[in-house]
Amino acid sequence: MNETFAKPELVCPAGTPAALRTAVDAGADAVYCGLANETNARNFAGLNFTPQALEQSIAYAHDRGAKVLLAVNSFATSPRAQLWFDAVDLAARLRADAVIVADIGVASYAVSRYPGLRLHLSVQAGASSPEAIRYYCEEFGISRVVLPRILTVPEIDAIHREIPCEIEAFVFGNIGMMAEGRCSLTNYVTGVSTNMNGVCSPASDVRYVEHSDGSTAATLGDFEIDCYAAEEKTGYPTICKGRYMRPGREEPYYAFEEPVSLNLSALLPDLVRAGVSALKIEGRQRSRSYVHSVVSAYRRAVDDVAAGRTPDLSTLAMLTEGGKQTQGAYATKKWR
Repeated sequence: MNETFAKPELVCPAGTPAALRTAVDAGADAVYCGLANETNARNFAGLNFTPQALEQSIAYAHDRGAKVLLAVNSFATSPRAQLWFDAVDLAARLRADAVIVADIGVASYAVSRYPGLRLHLSVQAGASSPEAIRYYCEEFGISRVVLPRILTVPEIDAIHREIPCEIEAFVFGNIGMMAEGRCSLTNYVTGVSTNMNGVCSPASDVRYVEHSDGSTAATLGDFEIDCYAAEEKTGYPTICKGRYMRPGREEPYYAFEEPVSLNLSALLPDLVRAGVSALKIEGRQRSRSYVHSVVSAYRRAVDDVAAGRTPDLSTLAMLTEGGKQTQGAYATKKWR
């Protein structure tokens, strides 16, 4: 590599205060986290932050030159919208560096009450066109958009030329359902959803049932969504990554998507050329070991790319879901 690039910001996951410290120490420029309630899209038991923990974590990050972005990125539900407004109030009071929003009501509240508070548009908003992004910028003063994982690099480049805000793009982790903020699968089965409750496949609805032949069925609510042979490693049962039978097929198949991880390490120079100024790693529900390994690897990679060197990301393959990785729609729309 002979080119040099402006160094993009490395935005890393923090599901717990310990994970936040790990990400910061591993070289994150910014970390994103959520409160322990329905206001964020990773509302899992054992994850997230109390107000006191958030205050301490912001201090820890700021002392080390890192930013903290608070995800208030689920959709506010009546008559409980005050919970989301309270989260914005807390972010402003604790001097979080930005609030990540998806709901237009939450965005409106934030910009009217705290005009100096930086707002990022969550991927949950699903804004994938210049017109949609400009609307959020004009109405709510959005400083950065997190793009859905449905766009090719040339499409991102074209959008960049037509919008007045920064672009953040996912580069590693969950590939998603390709329809950010619009998934109703878990809601259909369990009555709660990522969009409104911050929970996909709630643990209380998950069961594993062993069969006499040694296989294990994975169920969510009343639905069996996968069955693993005796020698297979079981995965956490989500509807979109389950295997199903259908008439005319003798074997179960992945109806929505296979367990596979997004890994755009090979496209980092292309993304920077296309105008991406922040690279996002997914994984707030992952372990501290995972966070340390991925953040450290991407820290080295971003520094190498910025300096015109070829990065070595061979260690990342072992951290992908099911040992599989993809560039998803970023390289081509022919992922199906």
